[in-house]
Amino acid sequence: MPSSTSSSNSANSDSVVRPGFVRLTAADRPGVAQPVPERDVPDKPWGAIGLGAAILFLLLMAGWETYWRAWGAVPGYHNGNDAWALQRRRIDEGEGSKTVLIGSSRVLFDSQLPVWEQVTGDRPIQLSLEGTSGNVVLEDLAADPKFTGRLMVGVAPDLFFSGFAYRSAAIPYFHKEGPSQRVGTWLARHLVEPYFAFYDSDFAMPTVVRRQAWPLRPGTQQHTRVRKLMVQDADRNSHMWSKVVDDQAYRDLCRSIWAENFTGPPPPNMDTPEKLQKLIDEQIARSVKAVGTLKARGVRIVFVRMPSAGDYYAFEQKVFPRAKTWDVLLQRTGAVGIHFEDYPQMQGYYLPEWSHMSEPEARRFTAVFAPLVEQKFREQEHPALAGTH
Repeated sequence: MPSSTSSSNSANSDSVVRPGFVRLTAADRPGVAQPVPERDVPDKPWGAIGLGAAILFLLLMAGWETYWRAWGAVPGYHNGNDAWALQRRRIDEGEGSKTVLIGSSRVLFDSQLPVWEQVTGDRPIQLSLEGTSGNVVLEDLAADPKFTGRLMVGVAPDLFFSGFAYRSAAIPYFHKEGPSQRVGTWLARHLVEPYFAFYDSDFAMPTVVRRQAWPLRPGTQQHTRVRKLMVQDADRNSHMWSKVVDDQAYRDLCRSIWAENFTGPPPPNMDTPEKLQKLIDEQIARSVKAVGTLKARGVRIVFVRMPSAGDYYAFEQKVFPRAKTWDVLLQRTGAVGIHFEDYPQMQGYYLPEWSHMSEPEARRFTAVFAPLVEQKFREQEHPALAGTH
């Protein structure tokens, strides 16, 4: 009986004929080593197929580019960790005595490097990071003995005194960046970024899908990601995207995103006056330590409170009042400071979405602001000049 069943199975197996495109398996050849799989390439017009695929790709890419350009997008260099690392590396490659600008996006938008160079003869290194406390880069430079220059530290109260660091990953990226990453950066900056407007994370398909008006789950609050606000040059000189200025609907959208932070509940580490004060003290202590290290190395430092306006300014005044933040920072660090409220030449500028200046205003602002910073640096180098201007 068993032999009969075995013979029947063998017969059934022998009767199975596999199509030619199906690879034989080990079960088809019991006791025989599995050969290297072989698959014949079908006889197709591959040249025409490849050409058609290339044409389709180019048409789709051209359509995507055309769509975003019609919406107002323009080519610009990607503001990624690699771009920041490129400028940070200049300090360790011989420019450690340069003037360096750090802080958050207000320093990025409002400090126009070409104008700064025109009025002072010096083009600073731009190391500010949007949405990030200036303490992050301040500490990194304090730990680098190759930096011996002059440092302007932008203070946006809600970021600096909360320790919020949206772009903090730029620092470890710089310290660990490998050759392949540098090559990728070079290729992108020379072949893609200066020519294609769609090459921006704000226009990527996953980003576009994610920001659709999806229904909120019960118990959750609206938290809209910050939309594109700026255009950047090769050395991270940045200015406000013209759409924020010229398109009222887009400008209102940008303001509404800021307003989510003004009207929502505070984060858990800031939900009581005691917790908030503890957080502020911790951030000032970080500054005190870093400033002490830098001063011992001869670095001249100027803290700067850049202008803000409207509901954003009102929020900062309410949660991070000057007397409990800015004044204490200068007192404990012993550093020089420039607060826009104290200087008429730093007031009266148009900030479309309450936090940053339009490009024309930023250029006008830099023309009077850069000499003021330079004066503070000179007074530290030559104390006898203090109070003479």
